[in-house]
Amino acid sequence: MLTSFDPQNVRSLVNGEALTSGSTQPILSPHDSAEVGRLHLADASTASAAVSAAREAQASWAAVPAVQRGAILHKACNLIEARAEELSRIVACEAGKSLKDARGETAGAILCGRFFAGEGQRMFGRTMPSGTPEKSAMTVRQPCGVAALITAANTPAPNFAWKVFPALVCGNSVVLKPAEETPVSADWMARILIGAGIPPGVLNVVHGLGSEVGPVLASHPGVDVISFTGSTRVGRLIAEQAGRELKKVSLELGGKNAFIVCDDADIDKAVHWASLSAFSNAGQRCASGSRFIVMDNVYDDFVNRFVAKAKSLRLGVEDDCDLGPVINLRQLSAMLAALERAKAEGAEVLCGGQRAETAGLGNGFYLNPTLVTNLPPHSHMAQTELFGPIGIIFRVGSFEEAINLANNSPYGLTGAIHTRSWDRAWTFTQRLSAGIAVVNAGTFGSEPHMPFGGLRNSGNGTREPGTEALDIYTELKDIYLITEPERL
Repeated sequence: MLTSFDPQNVRSLVNGEALTSGSTQPILSPHDSAEVGRLHLADASTASAAVSAAREAQASWAAVPAVQRGAILHKACNLIEARAEELSRIVACEAGKSLKDARGETAGAILCGRFFAGEGQRMFGRTMPSGTPEKSAMTVRQPCGVAALITAANTPAPNFAWKVFPALVCGNSVVLKPAEETPVSADWMARILIGAGIPPGVLNVVHGLGSEVGPVLASHPGVDVISFTGSTRVGRLIAEQAGRELKKVSLELGGKNAFIVCDDADIDKAVHWASLSAFSNAGQRCASGSRFIVMDNVYDDFVNRFVAKAKSLRLGVEDDCDLGPVINLRQLSAMLAALERAKAEGAEVLCGGQRAETAGLGNGFYLNPTLVTNLPPHSHMAQTELFGPIGIIFRVGSFEEAINLANNSPYGLTGAIHTRSWDRAWTFTQRLSAGIAVVNAGTFGSEPHMPFGGLRNSGNGTREPGTEALDIYTELKDIYLITEPERL
């Protein structure tokens, strides 16, 4: 039986048991760097034990009908909903968010969980005609086996639901490796699922440093499928390690997303969505807008309003604040270094550019909302995901130039355009080299029933969530049935 939930003392869950390790590190609030708990760090042996437990439990879980697996997950969603305020407060504390934003993320996690719980009643294969008489052909979905899931810290509750629920409903057992910065919500949600009826060993949570635990999960012969959300650099390492074993891998990586403002745009609406795209969640979204491509005729008007909007934003974790801190000091320091490099390359900082040190924020990991211009498209900042509240503004002379600049990126995740022209809007959606195209809104991600993913450095072509996630967590099997009429 699981020990009681202790947010001050977070431990790995392996085969239904909470494991204490000799090495710990503090869990820090990004808002004020105060210690809010201790994380027991798993080592390679703990990760290997979790894989072994998942391997041992997987066959019996796969034998449970998918409809019943979905019913257990529906029960888990109901339990999460009943205690949504508790989860929201955990997320707000460990991730540095307002309670309002954390509540929204909890609601999103429940929606995602319920969608995938419902897939237990579908789990579609296909029946197809054969070219041979007396022969029937069909496909069925079967679980991959053991799924290693590695999540990011930016939206911890939805990230958990995004991966854990589809993996489980498909009949896989799971080893989850959450971000070190946001372990409490993962521990809480895993306990809810186990309490709802997920058997011990089917859901395991390994809390450890990515550099130590990640390679074990990527290369372990007992792992059949890996799903990772995080940086392109780490995604490449995982792909290399998993590739040696020819493992199935899903990578949802970075973005450097374009936001085009045409000369016929509604400028007020464009500024509103540009601000949300660049600065919501402190820019810590792979779908954040970070390259703002503005046509000549409206450039000055848009930039003046955008800068004024950025300067008006309130930092903090109260419900009337617009953005909170970034997740840790390492991330903040990396962004400040990138800004210094950009200034050395000739960038003009229009607003922000410094660590926020206003009353009550000086100990937190806050960066003032930052907009820069006068950078060439090939510069380091223009080509690198920063994962923070920093936007770069470019001036272009035509729609064609805007499209070409939008596609001039090693990434290809999302993009948005603001225009009143149907022709421009439709052409943009067709020519944007990215997985998601948005018209007259922000560079936001998908709904739970829609696929999400990108091209080039943004991923390896897989899509989560949506029904497309079933292609990651199941294997298709062809079945052929031959009938012999003479035996009728």
